Amino acid sequence: MAQRSPKDPIGRLAQALRQLPGIGSKNAQRMALHILRAPQGYALELAERIREVANETRFCSKCQNIATSDPCEMCSDPRRDSSVVCVVEEPQDVVAIEKTGVYNGLYHVLHGALSPLDGIGPEDIRSRSLLERLKGGAIREVIIATDPNAEGEATAYYLAGQIEPMSLKVSQIARGVPMGGDLEYVDEVTLGEALMERKNFLSQKGSRDKQLAKMKKV
Repeated sequence: MAQRSPKDPIGRLAQALRQLPGIGSKNAQRMALHILRAPQGYALELAERIREVANETRFCSKCQNIATSDPCEMCSDPRRDSSVVCVVEEPQDVVAIEKTGVYNGLYHVLHGALSPLDGIGPEDIRSRSLLERLKGGAIREVIIATDPNAEGEATAYYLAGQIEPMSLKVSQIARGVPMGGDLEYVDEVTLGEALMERKNFLSQKGSRDKQLAKMKKV
């Protein structure tokens, strides 16, 4: 297929679709042509849903999760335990934990994890808003539920070090969750058990330092 001019509507659509994660040039072209060949109502409906997301969603000022109101429904729900905050990397991790049905506290979404090799530091994730939130005095426990990989562990260590002087309980979900995976792909039973079997993070610091050192060598 001949390459389309960037001024062509299909070319511009394909170029926009290429910005999506995991979408290369060929897939973007296929998706653009699929939209073109579909009934007009499909394309208009898709455009309307994208417009709604752009105009009607925001980040909750408390938990940083994606929401349609501020504060979000979870942060505003009096039935949830506001003394416990579960820290996750991405919004989809909130969905995964909610499916377990065993957690009834609040959340804080970092929107990423520390990765020095990629130039991602504490200022690039929403850790500052978490630390400010903890200073309010209403929270007694922080559950660290970052992904079980090198970046997630580095983030957990950083957060635990920042939270330790606040004299709060810092726990981490039990590692029934496989190392190197993402929470969104873990089944509800495994993730639920990991939450219920969480352990005190700071009490295991010595052994975890050795584990992190081994991970860095891999």
